[in-house]
Amino acid sequence: MAKRRQLEVPSADALKALEEGFARETSRTGMRPPIADVVADAARLSDPLPHGERAEIARDRSDAETLRAARQKGLVAVEVPLGEIAVDTLARDRMGIDDEEMQELVRSIDAHGLRLPIEVYAQPDGSYALISGFRRLSAYRQLNASYGSVHYATIPAFVRAPKSSVEAIQAMIEENEVRAGISQYERGRIAAMAVHGGVFSNLDEAVSTLYASASKAKRSKIRSFALIHEELGDMLHFPKSLSERQCLRLAGALRMGFGDAIRAELETQVIADPDREWAALVPSIEAGEAAGAGEARRDRGGRPKKSASAADPGRDLGRGIRMKVGRRADSVSITLSGATLKGDDIDTVLARIEEYFAD
Repeated sequence: MAKRRQLEVPSADALKALEEGFARETSRTGMRPPIADVVADAARLSDPLPHGERAEIARDRSDAETLRAARQKGLVAVEVPLGEIAVDTLARDRMGIDDEEMQELVRSIDAHGLRLPIEVYAQPDGSYALISGFRRLSAYRQLNASYGSVHYATIPAFVRAPKSSVEAIQAMIEENEVRAGISQYERGRIAAMAVHGGVFSNLDEAVSTLYASASKAKRSKIRSFALIHEELGDMLHFPKSLSERQCLRLAGALRMGFGDAIRAELETQVIADPDREWAALVPSIEAGEAAGAGEARRDRGGRPKKSASAADPGRDLGRGIRMKVGRRADSVSITLSGATLKGDDIDTVLARIEEYFAD
């Protein structure tokens, strides 16, 4: 049986000789010993950056994360080309822009810049649809046309991500409600348009959703404003000029069935200004109020007073002339209308009335 050889621990001189020999061999071949890389990495890790630099890197990392989160929420304004923004994707509550106010806004933006970015959302084709900021966008387009394509070619915008068209319309309404300038008629109009556009199944749902934060009384009024748009939106020339009280009175006449009479009156009148348009509406409105008062008394029971009898909704007299009679507690109004009605006709009628009472 062979003898086992007992291993001996090399001396320090022997180990040194081995290392020097290995270093000579690797230097000839151009190879770098792996242990050298390990030692270098360990040296880098054991020699950290100064405290100030490490703190700055940490802040930069935190700022980058905050910026990414803000972008995802649409809180960071970006420059969007004017030509890539569509304004007619959503039904808009604002019907038009007062020219004097628009020019004031144009001058302000030109002098001081845009203080509040508009709101848009991205569409599948890569373009954008406007949510809010119609006046600001219009002002930028005017400035772009004045200065040329280089200046005001883009506009700062928050890119939102609404979950549905309902949420987008709500955002537009809320922004305009805060900034004011929306007429009573426009409030009802946007609700009616949302129903006609298929966003809501009926007006109650539209008003309750779009004006969820409004009081019950305000929502009721908005339904009245929407009725005006549905019945007379194609006839009224100056609906934005109607006050809240005027809108409510007009809606009351429509509910009493005076819509046809009002349309007939508007068809025969030359409407030049808001006052003239309101004057044309008043007779039918007063007739509707008288009719409503008569129904209210009948609902309470008892015999109604003769002075409160319902007004005649209108009758044709021939030659395209129509007559309506409105009765109030202390007066009676007679309205004649028609394209063929002449001044001589009015004089003849007045003369007959005078003769009747003179007898």
